[in-house]
Amino acid sequence: MTMIEENPVTAALVGLGWWGRKMASIVNAGGARMHFVRGVDPNPDAAAFAGQMGLQYSPDMAEALNDPTIEAVVLATPHSLHREQIARVVAAGKHVFCEKPLDLSRAGAEASVALCRKAGLVLGMGHERRFEPPIAEILAAAKLGKLGRLLQIEANFSHDKFLGLDPSNWRLKAEQAPAGGMTATGIHLTDLAVKLMGRATDVRVVCENLASSIPQGDTMSAHIRFAGGGTAYVSATLATPFVSRFAVFGTDGWIEVRDKAHVEAPDGWVVTEGWKNQPITVREVSPAEPVRDNLRAFARAIRGEADYPITGEDMINNIALLEAIVRSAQSGALVQV
Repeated sequence: MTMIEENPVTAALVGLGWWGRKMASIVNAGGARMHFVRGVDPNPDAAAFAGQMGLQYSPDMAEALNDPTIEAVVLATPHSLHREQIARVVAAGKHVFCEKPLDLSRAGAEASVALCRKAGLVLGMGHERRFEPPIAEILAAAKLGKLGRLLQIEANFSHDKFLGLDPSNWRLKAEQAPAGGMTATGIHLTDLAVKLMGRATDVRVVCENLASSIPQGDTMSAHIRFAGGGTAYVSATLATPFVSRFAVFGTDGWIEVRDKAHVEAPDGWVVTEGWKNQPITVREVSPAEPVRDNLRAFARAIRGEADYPITGEDMINNIALLEAIVRSAQSGALVQV
C-alpha cells in the first residue's frame, strides 16, 4: 500500500536497470519523503517498467530536466556517466542523488561536489550501508568515543551475482568497473572506513582472476593506511556466495556486523560485540530498508530539515582512495592516495 506523505520531493529516476528498479519500487511504496514521477533510460525495454510504476518515460534526461515540477534527479547509471550527468542536473537547478561511486577520480569527485555546493544544491550518495541500523550504531559509538582509540577495520562485501551477466553488461567492463568488486561493493566499505578513520594515505592491492573470465578480476583485497594512524583490510570478490562483514576494533571495544542477506532484500543483521572487561555478546537486529532511509535523508536535506549526513569531504576522500586502489590493482605496488 502506498503511503501518503506530507510535501514529498518530486523526483525523476535516471537508469531503470536492476538497481534503479529496486529504488523505484521502494520510493514509490512510501516512507522516503520522495516520489518518482519520471523514469529515464535509453533502453526502450525500460518503458514497460516505467508504465507499471506510473512514471512518465523518456529515453533521455532532457524532458525531466526541463520539467519545472521535478525538484531532484536520482542517477542509477554507469559510473563513467556520473560527472556529465551531475553537471546537467545542476545546470537545470535540481538536487541530485548519485549511485556509487560518485566518480572514478578524485578530480571528478571534487568537481561534482564543488558544482553542487556552489549552486546550493544537495548532493546525495548511494551509500546505504551507513543507514543500516547496526552500522549507524558503530558510527555513533565511534563519534562518542565509546570504542576508544580506533585501531583497525576488517571488512568483506562479496557476491557472485555478476557471474551470470551477459559479457556486454557495463558492470563487466574493466574501464567502467575496475579492480574486481571494488566499484560494486568495496566502495561501500571504504566509505565507512574513511568516515571512521579519516583520510587514507596509501594502499596496497592484490587483484586476481581466479574463478571467472571477468575482465577486471574477480578476487580483490586492499590494505589501507590512514593519516591519523590505523589500518583497514577490505575484500570484495565477484566469485563467492554472498557475504558481508564489517568489523571495527578499538582500545575499549570492538563490533562486528554480518548481513544475513544482500541489501536488495534485507533480512537483518547479526552483531557480535566485545567490550573491555565484559563477556562477548551476540544479538540479532531486525530487517530495515537502508536504501529508502538514505533517500529519505536526501529528501529531508532538500526540505531543509537536516543536513545530509554524507559530506562532500567524505565523498572526495572515498573517491581519492578508490582511484589509488585502481592504480595499485593494476601494478600491485604500494600507491599513495
